[in-house]
Amino acid sequence: MKIFFMILAVVVGAILIIKTEWFLENFGRIAWADEHLGSEGGSRLMYKLIGLAMILVSLLVFTGGVQKIIIGIFGPLLGGV
Repeated sequence: MKIFFMILAVVVGAILIIKTEWFLENFGRIAWADEHLGSEGGSRLMYKLIGLAMILVSLLVFTGGVQKIIIGIFGPLLGGV
């Protein structure tokens, strides 16, 4: 089941990156992204960044990288777990 969700997240992330214009037309602009990431291309960039984040997080979860990152950050606080 873990593999299914990883593949699903990678596919959805890839579609979000490839079909950014479709998402922009159907879901609209992101005001925060247009203000902070650029005047016209901010929303497009935000959709692409969300898709890329979905792909990276799903691959990190699948390979166990998230657990290593969490232990690396919070390990010293928990007494070297």
